[in-house]
Amino acid sequence: MDISSLSKKLGLPSHLVRKALELRRLSDLHLDSSILGIGEICKAVICLELAATKLQVPFDRQEGIRLSGMSEKAYTRSFNALQNGLGVKTKVDIRELGIQFGCVRLIPLTQKGLSLYKERFLAALPPSRRATADFNRPVFTAVAFYLCARKNKLKVDKLKLIELCGTSESEFSSVFTSMNDLCFDVFGVQKEKKDAKKVKSYRELLDTLPSKRKHEDDGGVSDDSSDSIDDEDGLEVIILCMSLLGINMNKKK
Repeated sequence: MDISSLSKKLGLPSHLVRKALELRRLSDLHLDSSILGIGEICKAVICLELAATKLQVPFDRQEGIRLSGMSEKAYTRSFNALQNGLGVKTKVDIRELGIQFGCVRLIPLTQKGLSLYKERFLAALPPSRRATADFNRPVFTAVAFYLCARKNKLKVDKLKLIELCGTSESEFSSVFTSMNDLCFDVFGVQKEKKDAKKVKSYRELLDTLPSKRKHEDDGGVSDDSSDSIDDEDGLEVIILCMSLLGINMNKKK
């Protein structure tokens, strides 16, 4: 089934097809779909969705997923892979989220919380890495908004947020964990408060990460227990967040 036929089945306007065909051509030129694990029909549907997003045309994702022949999880993963591969940026605005989800009063709270997260995350990084940190990725805005909604006991569809920011559930979850822990005083829910004796804070993980990596690069092992990272899951979260921020993990201090 070609893009034109799929477009008609999805009820999309004809002018959108040209943009979708352009994206399809670019993906054929620059990306290997077999490596990404994306079938031709799925690729066509994704190109239509990306074109619809670009041109601000409503797109029925559930129908698109049905036509692609894939599960929702597999489609989302393929969508993110193709979107990132083509460099198509998704812009998420806090005000638009507030209006769309009917939570306008969360706008200033989200802005405050996101600003605090940036400040604390950057403060824990060595100076050489601060300049490259980029918090403009939509997932950071979406997670801050979701955490504010949860804190204020307002229901927000997490899956819809993940779809809007063009990320994966694992990336959303990692940023969620990092942001919730680093800014617990703003986003946290009391019943979820962690035992400080069992889990190191993410600020400590950030502080120890560069020295730990240096030890590993030198082939050495530290005998100082204060320099070790017991929370391996936390370390993975920080590494993923730093990757999302565009920070070079191999850059020396």
